[in-house]
Amino acid sequence: MISMFGSSGRLAVSLIFAFVSVFILCEYVIYYPVIMRCSWPHIETEDSHSPLRALFLSDTHLLGAIRGHWLDKLRREWQMERAFQTSLWLLNPEVVFILGDVFDEGKWSSSQDWEDDVRRFKRIFRHSSDTKLVVLIGNHDIGFHNEMTKQKLERFEQVFNVTSARILTIRGVNFLLVNSVALHGDHCPICQRVEEELHKLSHALNCSFQGAQHDGQCKHTENFAPTAPILLQHYPLYRESDAMCTDVDAAPLDERYQLFRERYDVISKSASKKLLWWFKPRLILSGHTHNGCEVLHEKLYPEISVPSFSWRNRNNPSFILDYLPNGDCPL
Repeated sequence: MISMFGSSGRLAVSLIFAFVSVFILCEYVIYYPVIMRCSWPHIETEDSHSPLRALFLSDTHLLGAIRGHWLDKLRREWQMERAFQTSLWLLNPEVVFILGDVFDEGKWSSSQDWEDDVRRFKRIFRHSSDTKLVVLIGNHDIGFHNEMTKQKLERFEQVFNVTSARILTIRGVNFLLVNSVALHGDHCPICQRVEEELHKLSHALNCSFQGAQHDGQCKHTENFAPTAPILLQHYPLYRESDAMCTDVDAAPLDERYQLFRERYDVISKSASKKLLWWFKPRLILSGHTHNGCEVLHEKLYPEISVPSFSWRNRNNPSFILDYLPNGDCPL
């Protein structure tokens, strides 16, 4: 009897040890060898200044109180937390950009639910003071154009210290941050204000390029680094579909030829042309489609659609790493 009990006890201990080992391997350790496969691009710079290390991710879609089952929340948020924290530890980016749709239910969440979502976001995407976190607005954060309200926009801006149109300069690199939900072109109050602000930023950037801040028309404009900006927004610029996308993160073949809807899947042709004409960005990064894609607009302006960072949206979530020098922007 004692021998049988001893054998059963050893078996139980072995099973518990095996379970704990598998859990640690699958829920902690596995993230390290996977993310260690990522590396910063190797580029040659003409000056002694090292390029800016930037990490871009999108569409985290933290589940809310209405559609989010607690077990689904727990699983997806744990995966994102481990992936993000491991990436920070191994890659040490100077700045992280999240390109909108941070939340899944920001467009209709109550004040209490919103506060809970924000609390969970801050836990998952916690970071040291050495890393700057910049969050952009997506349609699930404030609603599609017809759902967008001043109240929902303001609560997002207050939490994340962001506005609907601004240029953020980090180590000589200009980032143009745009609330693309407001690029509807129908002269709604929010849309009109964003377009006016974009026009002012374009004028100020042109003045900075010309070094003409003391000229009459440029006298009171904001001064920026004299480099073409990197345009960051949630919606992609206009394109007909993902038919040209062939990356490993591209949409499945049966989805690539589905036509995109203007002002829903991508911004309109007119809004796209206006942004390109006003700012001539050296690079555009966007999200929204949950799939990766590289597009060259007008044979001049490269755009990268960043895949979703959530396992709920795709089975191979990912992010983009880039070294950003003051001048050109190789990937």
